Amino acid sequence: MHSISVNNLNKDFRIYARPQDRLLELLLRQPRHRVFHVLQDVSFDVMEGKSLGIIGDNGAGKSTLMKLLVGTLQPSSGTVHTKGQVAALLELGAGFHPEFSGRRNIYLNASLLGVPDDDIAALEEDIIEFSELRDFIDRPVKTYSSGMYVRLAFSIATMVRPDVLVIDEALAVGDIAFQRKCVQRMNEFRAQNKSMVFCSHSMYHVQELCDTAIWLEKGRIREMGQSEEIVARYEDYCNSRRSYTKAEEQAKALESESSAVKAEQAEKDKTPKDARIIHTVVRNTDGEIIDTVEPLQEVILELQAEILNDNSICYFGFALMKDLDEVISAYLGTDRPDVEHGPFRKGEIITVQLRLDAMALRVGNFHVLGGINDASGLLWYETKLSKEITVKTSKGLGVFVMKSEWKVEHN
Repeated sequence: MHSISVNNLNKDFRIYARPQDRLLELLLRQPRHRVFHVLQDVSFDVMEGKSLGIIGDNGAGKSTLMKLLVGTLQPSSGTVHTKGQVAALLELGAGFHPEFSGRRNIYLNASLLGVPDDDIAALEEDIIEFSELRDFIDRPVKTYSSGMYVRLAFSIATMVRPDVLVIDEALAVGDIAFQRKCVQRMNEFRAQNKSMVFCSHSMYHVQELCDTAIWLEKGRIREMGQSEEIVARYEDYCNSRRSYTKAEEQAKALESESSAVKAEQAEKDKTPKDARIIHTVVRNTDGEIIDTVEPLQEVILELQAEILNDNSICYFGFALMKDLDEVISAYLGTDRPDVEHGPFRKGEIITVQLRLDAMALRVGNFHVLGGINDASGLLWYETKLSKEITVKTSKGLGVFVMKSEWKVEHN
């Protein structure tokens, strides 16, 4: 059974260049505005007892979607159906009268949620106790800090035990101790088979509190699925975007390089090479070339090279480069006594393999850079990238995942 059902939801806003254009449009009956499409063709369902996370960049339409879910905005087209009582924490102070005391706002806010006065009176002490605002509960809420606003609003919304709880980034202004209480309350809420929609820039909270997630981009659903998968892909997108920005800056810097520097680089490119790389690939333990790996999967990095000169001394290396941003995530080289370096004969085909016990990257796309250099490590004969390798999504946060073993003892 669905707690929330959204079908072909669209929301447009009219943008006027000047305030007086609204009046002129009404009088002249001629459009003097442009239409801004905030949400377009958004459809999803939230099952009873399930929680949905909403993520995306600023301006993606997340807050507008939350307001449409609770009815404070009406859609331009499409439908939103909710089952049971809905409580919401939207922008700071929504539903509060600034001149009323915290106690009077408890009754005002709860009555807006449809709670009878007798029930509110029974819940009043519990709300005050949870909010930790007893010393300020009879003062006007206009004197409250943003954190105090959130404490009171969250306490009311969760204490009235709604069937659906909608939270829009409200926890961001709370202190750590109160955030912990809120998370515990939301977990209790989920355990009672209630539904929740949670919008946040905290990927950890979305991943841990939500069963599924929606990634909004420019008013449309870009991806929808299990929360850990969507969070991982969104994190990777954000990291890649920063990398591409950096790459663009580097490209502009290269374009402004003087002709003298370019000529010098051309001379360096003419340096005789002792070896050339035929390929750089990633294989699984069965020897198959792969382009997708699991976090902590055992893999083999392989470089195959042709020796171009007799008596060549070659050192080999592998680097993991995430998103081609020229930042090395990890490097492993053969500058160690237990690895053969030659001398090799002209025409020999050398295959170098490096076995990694566990792929430490947690999520995203990367390339393996294979390289051959001389004994000094300063002259690189050649480097070659593998094709793009994708690390499958896994639950967790951060770029890397560590191979580990847990142990807990009782003394």
